[in-house]
Amino acid sequence: MPFSHHSHSGEFCGHGENTVEEVVQTAISKKFQVYALTEHMPREEQDLYPEEIKSSHTTATLSKQFNDYYYESLRLQKTYASEIKLLIGMEIDWIRPSSKEIIEDLLSKYQFDLFIGSVHHVHTIPIDYDRKLYLEAREKAGGTDERLFEDYFDLQYEMLRALKPPVVGHLDLIRLMSDDPDTRMSQWEGVWQKILRNLRFIAEYGGVVELNSSALRKGMREPYPTAKICKEFLAMGGAFTLSDDSHGIGQVGTNYGKLLDFVEKTDLPTITYFKKNTTTKDDRFPGVSIKMITVTSIKEHPTFF
Repeated sequence: MPFSHHSHSGEFCGHGENTVEEVVQTAISKKFQVYALTEHMPREEQDLYPEEIKSSHTTATLSKQFNDYYYESLRLQKTYASEIKLLIGMEIDWIRPSSKEIIEDLLSKYQFDLFIGSVHHVHTIPIDYDRKLYLEAREKAGGTDERLFEDYFDLQYEMLRALKPPVVGHLDLIRLMSDDPDTRMSQWEGVWQKILRNLRFIAEYGGVVELNSSALRKGMREPYPTAKICKEFLAMGGAFTLSDDSHGIGQVGTNYGKLLDFVEKTDLPTITYFKKNTTTKDDRFPGVSIKMITVTSIKEHPTFF
């Protein structure tokens, strides 16, 4: 069963392409059966990205854009209900403790099916936007990748404890702009222990870690997270799902064949996907309405590509 729990569009994301409807139509053409729409949440004024500043965005305009996204997604969910199961959600940006209030307000204002728990900033500086900003964050952390990785996973732990997101997005995103994106993080004892701590917490509350194929299209050897992290999480009883983290029609389902190979090579016995829950609430995930479904053998689904 092809599915993705993380996507963006150029209509509602400054570094994306195409309309969200075009993304949905592409997912249908590629025989996706479940596809989540998860545009970025609005951020505070001081956290605008360079492209947003260039486009004269403000917190107010981003909030309006997000509101437009939500109601457009509702329309698409109904329009294409017979062709694909669309989930409506958002990707959060945990930047500082005050992020919690903003996120909780969004969860109370909108009826989401799920949300992606992500960290894109360390010391309030974006760490996946470009190398220059990554280096600024690294300098504030103490000047080394090791120190920055430690701070990233501490901030991620803060986010996990505050929100318990149903899906944890690109868990080791911090690798992207580092000196060696394929580095063995277990070489750094402090970093590795923080990763294990975070994984234990996710497993305890029942969160799902996404296998995110975007790392492959960005030149990394393994998706987010690495095989070593996956094996540790699996040993803890953790569950995994799949995401393409697409930012336009050209990235829908990109590298899913390689992602499937990774699942088999890493000996992950099951994959989880989500369905809209219209009956009972899952108390583990307040503010959203989802139901977890486990696929015991994704090889049985010939439409996988």
